[in-house]
Amino acid sequence: MDVRPRRVRWICTIAAIAIFIVFASTATALTGKTEGGGVFHRGDQVAMVILGALIGLGIMTIARPRVRADAEGVRIRNIIGGYQLPWDVVRAVKFNRSSPWASLELADDDEVAVMAIQASDKEYALDAVRALRRLLAAHGGASGHPGGRPGATGQPGTGPHAS
Repeated sequence: MDVRPRRVRWICTIAAIAIFIVFASTATALTGKTEGGGVFHRGDQVAMVILGALIGLGIMTIARPRVRADAEGVRIRNIIGGYQLPWDVVRAVKFNRSSPWASLELADDDEVAVMAIQASDKEYALDAVRALRRLLAAHGGASGHPGGRPGATGQPGTGPHAS
């Protein structure tokens, strides 16, 4: 399973392209003398284009999140930082109605955000949560029992952590 946010990626891509175009257009308009007596040089134009590219890349970091899960465990890459977790430390996959993204509840009662699964992606996000829950159930989870705890079914929409 490999999931990346959809809606945010589209918005960030459009915004980054728009910013770059604005800065590149501005760079072509930087010619001649300024009111203060300064002169725009080719270096000023190049700097504007580079600045637009850097701002565009900065915007694209918001689209960086990704979650990959397989039989070995789950690898989470958020905007800043990431985690590689084996299934035996994951207790539950949570996706509350009020949360902007999913999260993993760990055996030590810590919680890890999964920013790749965002509420704005609606059904795509729900499918991703269901797939994570199936993998968790298949690989035992934090307690070594199916679904991560004795008696849990591990099925989406069931158990104490279903949302």
